[in-house]
Amino acid sequence: MQDTPVSPLLQHKWHRQPSVFSPEALLREARRQKGLAQAEVPATCLLDPDGDIVRRLRDKGECRMSKTWPCYHSELDVFTLQGRDIGIVGRAVGAPYAVLVAEQLFSMGCKLLISLTSAGQITTVGAAPYFVLIDRALRDEGTSHHYLPPAEFADADPLLIARSREALDKAGLQVHVGASWTTDAPFRETARAIDAAKSRSILAVEMEAAALYALAQARGEAVLCLAHVTNAMGQHGEDFEKGVEDGTADALRLLSAIVQGLA
Repeated sequence: MQDTPVSPLLQHKWHRQPSVFSPEALLREARRQKGLAQAEVPATCLLDPDGDIVRRLRDKGECRMSKTWPCYHSELDVFTLQGRDIGIVGRAVGAPYAVLVAEQLFSMGCKLLISLTSAGQITTVGAAPYFVLIDRALRDEGTSHHYLPPAEFADADPLLIARSREALDKAGLQVHVGASWTTDAPFRETARAIDAAKSRSILAVEMEAAALYALAQARGEAVLCLAHVTNAMGQHGEDFEKGVEDGTADALRLLSAIVQGLA
């Protein structure tokens, strides 16, 4: 009987060895080519995969584009929340891109990275839209396996979760705490895969959290992931509704409470 091939995804990773290619090297060359001065990003930064928050901030003139952010693949805006400058990168969709941007943010002085992404409902805990504070994420993507040895889940920092939950409770904001399923293939969410996720008490499906938590654990960085559950994967009409101003009003209230609580 022929042996089943082992996926390259699980081979030759050597997680304890440093990478030959580093974000610092990429940023150094980007600065050289673009003629940019070296500068740090704000201590707290936000990934906005849908781009709704950064679009609202730009439309209202409430943010400014960084002129020293050297990343080849994204733009960094800066806005004020609770009296603090917050860096925000829009449309960093999917695990590889989110981690590519996150590595560069951390190399430029970010101390806390928050990701707030829209997500599909897996286990029903209420009528959408609502928010989930992700305490662990099923690693059904590729990026996390380059940072951590094989395991079912990537876990958040329990202290960050506890402090964020306390801050949200204090602000009177209802948020569910639980697991998400991170996938690279949103159009391969089959009925059996969804049932399997439900059997693990997973609340939502999204595309970034497992990789970001793996990066955080491997590099000793602070990352917090939230899901804005907005849809049932298009299984009925009038799905994907986020609320007032595409959900940005609620999202900014949530982020404001967390930023204040973690300060």
